[in-house]
Amino acid sequence: MGKEKTPIILSLGGSLIVPDGGIDTKFLREFNQFIRKNVALGRHFFIVAGGGKTARHYRDAGVIVVGKITRDDLDWLGIHASRMNAHLLRTIFKDIAHPKIIDHYDEKYPGLKKPVVVASGWKPGWSTDYDAVLTAKLYGALTVINLSNVEMVYTKDPRKFADARPIKKISWVDFRKLVGDHWSPGMNVPWDPVAARLGQKLGLKVIILDGRDLENLGNCLKGKDFVGTTIS
Repeated sequence: MGKEKTPIILSLGGSLIVPDGGIDTKFLREFNQFIRKNVALGRHFFIVAGGGKTARHYRDAGVIVVGKITRDDLDWLGIHASRMNAHLLRTIFKDIAHPKIIDHYDEKYPGLKKPVVVASGWKPGWSTDYDAVLTAKLYGALTVINLSNVEMVYTKDPRKFADARPIKKISWVDFRKLVGDHWSPGMNVPWDPVAARLGQKLGLKVIILDGRDLENLGNCLKGKDFVGTTIS
Protein backbone atom coordinates (compact mmCIF):
# COMPACT_ATOMS: atom_id res chain seq x y z
CA MET A 1 0.00 0.00 0.00
CA GLY A 2 1.84 3.04 -1.27
CA LYS A 3 2.86 5.81 1.09
CA GLU A 4 0.97 8.35 -0.96
CA LYS A 5 -2.34 6.57 -0.38
CA THR A 6 -4.45 7.31 2.68
CA PRO A 7 -6.42 4.10 3.24
CA ILE A 8 -10.15 3.93 3.83
CA ILE A 9 -10.80 2.01 7.04
CA LEU A 10 -14.00 -0.06 6.96
CA SER A 11 -15.14 -1.76 10.15
CA LEU A 12 -17.38 -4.39 8.57
CA GLY A 13 -19.91 -5.67 11.08
CA GLY A 14 -20.12 -9.42 11.27
CA SER A 15 -23.91 -9.08 11.20
CA LEU A 16 -23.57 -8.19 7.51
CA ILE A 17 -21.36 -11.17 6.72
CA VAL A 18 -23.20 -13.73 8.85
CA PRO A 19 -26.71 -12.65 9.82
CA ASP A 20 -29.20 -15.09 11.36
CA GLY A 21 -29.81 -16.97 8.13
CA GLY A 22 -26.20 -18.01 7.53
CA ILE A 23 -23.56 -16.36 5.35
CA ASP A 24 -25.09 -13.57 3.26
CA THR A 25 -23.66 -14.37 -0.16
CA LYS A 26 -25.91 -11.80 -1.84
CA PHE A 27 -24.40 -9.00 0.24
CA LEU A 28 -20.87 -10.34 -0.21
CA ARG A 29 -21.31 -10.50 -3.98
CA GLU A 30 -22.46 -6.87 -4.07
CA PHE A 31 -19.75 -5.80 -1.62
CA ASN A 32 -17.14 -7.55 -3.77
CA GLN A 33 -18.27 -5.58 -6.83
CA PHE A 34 -18.37 -2.33 -4.85
CA ILE A 35 -14.84 -2.68 -3.51
CA ARG A 36 -13.42 -3.67 -6.89
CA LYS A 37 -15.12 -0.70 -8.55
CA ASN A 38 -13.56 1.64 -6.00
CA VAL A 39 -10.15 -0.01 -6.23
CA ALA A 40 -10.30 0.67 -9.98
CA LEU A 41 -10.73 4.35 -9.07
CA GLY A 42 -7.50 4.24 -7.09
CA ARG A 43 -8.89 3.78 -3.57
CA HIS A 44 -7.18 1.57 -0.98
CA PHE A 45 -9.04 -0.21 1.80
CA PHE A 46 -8.45 -1.83 5.16
CA ILE A 47 -11.46 -4.06 5.93
CA VAL A 48 -11.73 -5.15 9.58
CA ALA A 49 -14.16 -8.09 9.85
CA GLY A 50 -16.44 -8.57 12.84
CA GLY A 51 -17.61 -11.91 14.22
CA GLY A 52 -21.36 -11.56 13.74
CA LYS A 53 -23.84 -14.29 14.56
CA THR A 54 -21.11 -16.92 14.31
CA ALA A 55 -19.54 -15.45 17.43
CA ARG A 56 -22.88 -15.28 19.22
CA HIS A 57 -23.77 -18.88 18.34
CA TYR A 58 -20.47 -20.15 19.78
CA ARG A 59 -20.80 -18.01 22.88
CA ASP A 60 -24.37 -19.18 23.45
CA ALA A 61 -23.38 -22.82 22.94
CA GLY A 62 -20.60 -22.55 25.49
CA VAL A 63 -22.90 -20.99 28.06
CA ILE A 64 -25.61 -23.63 27.45
CA VAL A 65 -23.14 -26.50 27.94
CA VAL A 66 -20.99 -25.13 30.76
CA GLY A 67 -23.31 -22.61 32.42
CA LYS A 68 -20.67 -19.94 32.81
CA ILE A 69 -17.73 -18.91 30.63
CA THR A 70 -14.96 -16.48 31.48
CA ARG A 71 -14.94 -13.11 29.79
CA ASP A 72 -11.65 -13.94 28.06
CA ASP A 73 -13.06 -17.17 26.62
CA LEU A 74 -16.13 -15.33 25.36
CA ASP A 75 -13.83 -12.82 23.69
CA TRP A 76 -11.65 -15.53 22.14
CA LEU A 77 -14.70 -17.14 20.56
CA GLY A 78 -15.57 -13.78 19.03
CA ILE A 79 -11.98 -13.23 17.87
CA HIS A 80 -11.83 -16.58 16.10
CA ALA A 81 -15.24 -15.97 14.50
CA SER A 82 -13.92 -12.65 13.17
CA ARG A 83 -10.84 -14.43 11.83
CA MET A 84 -13.01 -16.94 9.97
CA ASN A 85 -15.00 -14.08 8.43
CA ALA A 86 -11.75 -12.28 7.57
CA HIS A 87 -10.43 -15.35 5.78
CA LEU A 88 -13.63 -15.51 3.75
CA LEU A 89 -13.13 -11.86 2.73
CA ARG A 90 -9.47 -12.44 1.89
CA THR A 91 -10.53 -15.37 -0.29
CA ILE A 92 -13.09 -13.19 -2.09
CA PHE A 93 -10.51 -10.45 -2.70
CA LYS A 94 -7.58 -12.82 -3.18
CA ASP A 95 -6.24 -11.24 -6.38
CA ILE A 96 -6.30 -7.68 -4.99
CA ALA A 97 -5.68 -8.32 -1.28
CA HIS A 98 -2.58 -8.71 0.86
CA PRO A 99 -2.10 -12.48 1.26
CA LYS A 100 -2.04 -12.43 5.06
CA ILE A 101 -4.79 -11.44 7.45
CA ILE A 102 -3.76 -8.67 9.83
CA ASP A 103 -4.41 -9.99 13.32
CA HIS A 104 -2.27 -7.78 15.54
CA TYR A 105 -2.04 -4.03 15.91
CA ASP A 106 1.08 -3.28 17.95
CA GLU A 107 3.13 -2.36 14.87
CA LYS A 108 2.76 -1.88 11.12
CA TYR A 109 2.78 -4.89 8.84
CA PRO A 110 5.57 -4.70 6.22
CA GLY A 111 5.02 -4.97 2.50
CA LEU A 112 1.38 -3.88 2.22
CA LYS A 113 1.30 -3.15 -1.50
CA LYS A 114 -2.10 -4.51 -2.49
CA PRO A 115 -5.11 -2.15 -2.57
CA VAL A 116 -7.10 -4.28 -0.10
CA VAL A 117 -5.94 -5.41 3.33
CA VAL A 118 -8.22 -7.63 5.44
CA ALA A 119 -7.97 -7.59 9.23
CA SER A 120 -9.55 -9.50 12.11
CA GLY A 121 -9.83 -9.51 15.89
CA TRP A 122 -6.66 -9.53 17.99
CA LYS A 123 -6.96 -10.21 21.71
CA PRO A 124 -9.47 -10.27 24.58
CA GLY A 125 -10.85 -6.98 25.86
CA TRP A 126 -10.83 -5.33 22.44
CA SER A 127 -13.56 -5.39 19.83
CA THR A 128 -12.96 -5.19 16.08
CA ASP A 129 -14.19 -1.58 16.35
CA TYR A 130 -11.18 -0.93 18.57
CA ASP A 131 -8.95 -2.76 16.11
CA ALA A 132 -10.27 -0.49 13.34
CA VAL A 133 -9.29 2.57 15.39
CA LEU A 134 -5.80 1.12 15.95
CA THR A 135 -5.56 0.49 12.19
CA ALA A 136 -6.38 4.14 11.52
CA LYS A 137 -3.71 5.21 14.02
CA LEU A 138 -1.04 2.93 12.52
CA TYR A 139 -1.70 3.72 8.87
CA GLY A 140 -2.50 7.42 9.01
CA ALA A 141 -6.24 7.44 8.38
CA LEU A 142 -8.38 10.19 9.91
CA THR A 143 -11.75 8.49 9.39
CA VAL A 144 -13.21 5.08 10.17
CA ILE A 145 -16.45 3.99 8.52
CA ASN A 146 -18.47 1.49 10.52
CA LEU A 147 -20.71 -0.69 8.34
CA SER A 148 -23.50 -2.23 10.38
CA ASN A 149 -27.14 -3.24 10.00
CA VAL A 150 -28.45 0.08 11.35
CA GLU A 151 -28.57 3.27 9.32
CA MET A 152 -27.88 5.74 12.12
CA VAL A 153 -27.25 6.19 15.83
CA TYR A 154 -30.39 7.01 17.79
CA THR A 155 -30.96 8.75 21.10
CA LYS A 156 -32.48 5.47 22.37
CA ASP A 157 -32.97 1.96 21.02
CA PRO A 158 -35.58 2.56 18.27
CA ARG A 159 -36.79 -1.04 18.59
CA LYS A 160 -37.87 -0.35 22.15
CA PHE A 161 -38.70 3.35 22.28
CA ALA A 162 -41.08 5.09 19.89
CA ASP A 163 -39.63 8.50 20.78
CA ALA A 164 -36.07 7.53 19.73
CA ARG A 165 -34.60 10.17 17.42
CA PRO A 166 -31.90 9.68 14.78
CA ILE A 167 -28.64 11.59 15.23
CA LYS A 168 -26.85 12.90 12.14
CA LYS A 169 -23.88 14.47 13.92
CA ILE A 170 -22.67 14.05 17.48
CA SER A 171 -19.56 14.92 19.48
CA TRP A 172 -17.43 12.24 21.09
CA VAL A 173 -18.36 13.61 24.51
CA ASP A 174 -22.09 13.23 23.88
CA PHE A 175 -21.71 9.89 22.09
CA ARG A 176 -19.79 8.42 25.01
CA LYS A 177 -22.60 9.46 27.33
CA LEU A 178 -24.88 7.25 25.21
CA VAL A 179 -22.69 4.11 25.16
CA GLY A 180 -20.82 4.29 28.47
CA ASP A 181 -17.18 3.41 29.10
CA HIS A 182 -16.93 -0.36 29.30
CA TRP A 183 -16.77 -3.17 26.73
CA SER A 184 -18.27 -6.61 27.23
CA PRO A 185 -18.27 -9.47 24.69
CA GLY A 186 -21.30 -9.35 22.40
CA MET A 187 -22.66 -6.05 23.71
CA ASN A 188 -25.17 -4.37 21.41
CA VAL A 189 -24.07 -0.77 20.91
CA PRO A 190 -23.48 1.20 17.69
CA TRP A 191 -19.77 1.57 18.50
CA ASP A 192 -17.60 -0.02 21.17
CA PRO A 193 -17.17 2.32 24.19
CA VAL A 194 -13.46 1.52 24.53
CA ALA A 195 -12.96 2.27 20.83
CA ALA A 196 -14.90 5.50 21.34
CA ARG A 197 -12.53 6.57 24.11
CA LEU A 198 -9.49 6.00 21.89
CA GLY A 199 -11.20 7.56 18.87
CA GLN A 200 -11.83 10.70 20.87
CA LYS A 201 -8.22 10.78 22.11
CA LEU A 202 -6.89 10.46 18.54
CA GLY A 203 -9.30 13.04 17.13
CA LEU A 204 -10.74 10.54 14.65
CA LYS A 205 -13.97 10.91 12.75
CA VAL A 206 -16.18 7.80 12.84
CA ILE A 207 -19.10 7.39 10.47
CA ILE A 208 -21.80 4.84 11.25
CA LEU A 209 -24.12 3.75 8.46
CA ASP A 210 -26.02 0.78 7.06
CA GLY A 211 -23.46 -1.22 5.12
CA ARG A 212 -26.13 -2.99 3.11
CA ASP A 213 -26.87 0.28 1.27
CA LEU A 214 -23.75 0.40 -0.89
CA GLU A 215 -25.02 3.32 -2.95
CA ASN A 216 -25.22 5.32 0.28
CA LEU A 217 -21.69 4.20 1.20
CA GLY A 218 -20.55 5.33 -2.23
CA ASN A 219 -22.04 8.76 -1.61
CA CYS A 220 -20.15 8.91 1.68
CA LEU A 221 -16.84 8.08 -0.02
CA LYS A 222 -17.49 10.76 -2.63
CA GLY A 223 -18.21 13.42 -0.02
CA LYS A 224 -21.86 13.64 -1.02
CA ASP A 225 -24.87 13.68 1.29
CA PHE A 226 -25.46 10.30 2.91
CA VAL A 227 -27.66 8.72 5.55
CA GLY A 228 -25.65 7.98 8.66
CA THR A 229 -24.18 9.35 11.88
CA THR A 230 -20.86 11.22 12.07
CA ILE A 231 -19.01 11.23 15.39
CA SER A 232 -16.20 13.74 15.77
